Amino acid sequence: MLKHSLHKNIYEAGCDEAGRGCLAGPVFAAAVILPKNFRNSILTDSKQLSDKQRKELRPIIEAEAIAWAVGIVSAEEIDEINILRASFEAMHRAIKKLKIIPEHLLIDGNRFNAYKDIPHTCIVEGDAKYLNIAAASILAKTYRDDYMDALHEKFPHYHWIKNKGYGTKQHRAAIMEFGITDHHRKTFRLLPDQLEIKF
Repeated sequence: MLKHSLHKNIYEAGCDEAGRGCLAGPVFAAAVILPKNFRNSILTDSKQLSDKQRKELRPIIEAEAIAWAVGIVSAEEIDEINILRASFEAMHRAIKKLKIIPEHLLIDGNRFNAYKDIPHTCIVEGDAKYLNIAAASILAKTYRDDYMDALHEKFPHYHWIKNKGYGTKQHRAAIMEFGITDHHRKTFRLLPDQLEIKF
C-alpha cells in the first residue's frame, strides 16, 4: 500500500519525469498535489501498470488533485544542457505551473536541483512508495506517450507509437536506414560507434 505523502498537513507536490532514457522526443515531468483523503487501489508506479490502466487513472488524478501540471523540455534543449539537467528543468516547469505553491516537494530519484526556496526530499523509487509521486508518474508518462503517438503520424518509420522513442532494435534499424530527425537527441548514442548516422 502506497503512502499518501511524506508530510501530511501541508501542500506537498509529488514530482516525476518520463522519457529520460529515450533516443528521441522531449522529457516530460509532472507535479501533483493530492487532497488528504485521496485513495486509489490501482494507483502505483506507472511502469507497473498497463497502458489501459494509466489512461483510466489520468482523468481521475486530474479531477481529484488539488493541483497538477506538466512540464516539457525538448530534445534540442536536452542536447544543450544534458538529460539530467533537462529532467530537473522539466520538473521545475511543472512546479511553476501549479495553481497552488507547494510547501514541500517529494522527488522521485536520488538527485534534484532545488526549485526556488521550496524544500524537497528525494526518494529512490518514490513512484512505488508515495501516491503523489505515483500520480505524477502517470501524468508524465501518459502525456509523453500521447506526444510520441502524434509524432509517429509524421515519422512512421521509427515506430514511435510502439517504442515511444526508446532505443529498441526496430528504432535503431530505422535510424540506420533513414537517418535522424529534429526530434532525436543528437548527444545520445543513437547507434554503435562503428556505424554512421545520416544527418
